[in-house]
Amino acid sequence: MDLRKLKTLIDLVSESNVSELEITEAEGKVRIVKGGGAGYQPPAAQVLPAMPAAAAAAPAAPAAPAVEAPAGHTVKSPMVGTFYRAASPGAKAFVEIGSQVKEGDTVCIIEAMKILNEIEADKSGTITQVFCENGQAVEYGQPLFTIE
Repeated sequence: MDLRKLKTLIDLVSESNVSELEITEAEGKVRIVKGGGAGYQPPAAQVLPAMPAAAAAAPAAPAAPAVEAPAGHTVKSPMVGTFYRAASPGAKAFVEIGSQVKEGDTVCIIEAMKILNEIEADKSGTITQVFCENGQAVEYGQPLFTIE
């Protein structure tokens, strides 16, 4: 779908009383959902019954050990899309564990809406961890690499 057409649809939904719009075309499917606004009503608060005294006296389950954050700087995904370690299927990966990178070096590609976006290292150092597999779907903010 054309980016201008998509922007027009978003503007129309935001300016109207429509809260959700879904369009299916040959190129794909687009769903626009308006969050908040005049017609939005938050869910009502639930009142839970008080916990019985016997349950309150039960010993608490042991707390799970805290997960330690990886040492070094984490490069996170700036968008939702598909993670690729190389420019093409047969090509060498941009980086491997132990690779030296400089700030601005391309470390991977994330494909979003048929557009290939080069993701650059935002810090110089050595790649110590790769969190994603080639072709894996990634979310916004998901860790991709650790640089020390």
